[in-house]
Amino acid sequence: MAQRPQNYGSTDQRVDVPEIGFSPTELYNLCENITTNIYTINASWKTLEKAYKNIGTSKDNQALRDKVHVTQSSTNQVVTQISKDIARLTVLMRGGEKQQKLQIEKLATDFKDALQKYSDMQKSIAEKMKRHILTMTDMENSMDGAEVEETQRLLLVQEQEHRSTQRTLEFQHGLLLEREDRIKRIEGDILDVNQIMRELAALVHQQGDTIDTIDNHIENIHGNVELGAQELEKGSNYQSKYRRKVFVVLLLMIIIAIVVTVILVIKLS
Repeated sequence: MAQRPQNYGSTDQRVDVPEIGFSPTELYNLCENITTNIYTINASWKTLEKAYKNIGTSKDNQALRDKVHVTQSSTNQVVTQISKDIARLTVLMRGGEKQQKLQIEKLATDFKDALQKYSDMQKSIAEKMKRHILTMTDMENSMDGAEVEETQRLLLVQEQEHRSTQRTLEFQHGLLLEREDRIKRIEGDILDVNQIMRELAALVHQQGDTIDTIDNHIENIHGNVELGAQELEKGSNYQSKYRRKVFVVLLLMIIIAIVVTVILVIKLS
């Protein structure tokens, strides 16, 4: 019977990553997901290592090998997801800082190390399974109720842990979205404040022009008042001189009249 070639942790799927602008929130979220998934890979490696030690012993049975298959299937999906996340981070880091790029490089290195160790264990456990083919007796023994129940319990615990991790990630993602929304609201407030400051500056400038105009009017009025006072003073001086001239003329006329009268009286007498 021909055997299907095994895919030992390879991720040959194409990763389509849209090029979108840099987002610190998305960066943090991706880093958290990658860190959690690297931990999952290391946990899967420990599970496979334990199974590797039991293969070929009295504890080797079909349930054990089914558990190995389930572990590898779920972990391979995690590996694919990390690959997509790291590809996405590569796009985001085009606008990132040096410290952030160093953080991404460390995550990529940790992922590479965990994946290499996990892949080596996959190959080792596959080779050992080939050397120790289960007989029908082994398969019948694997149907022991206690062991089946224990395996099911372990699978249930693993599923519950996965759901708990997923809920934690969703909760963290919700917090990040809420923080991003708060930042956007603060940015909106800042824009409003800037608009108010611009309007206030324009109002101050307008009021300044009005005050300058009032000052100019006051200066003009003050100048006109001074000029009027000077004209009044000139008029007053002119009237004084005119009155003196009239008085002198009248005085001369009176003197002349007196002289003429005296002359006439002398001649008539």
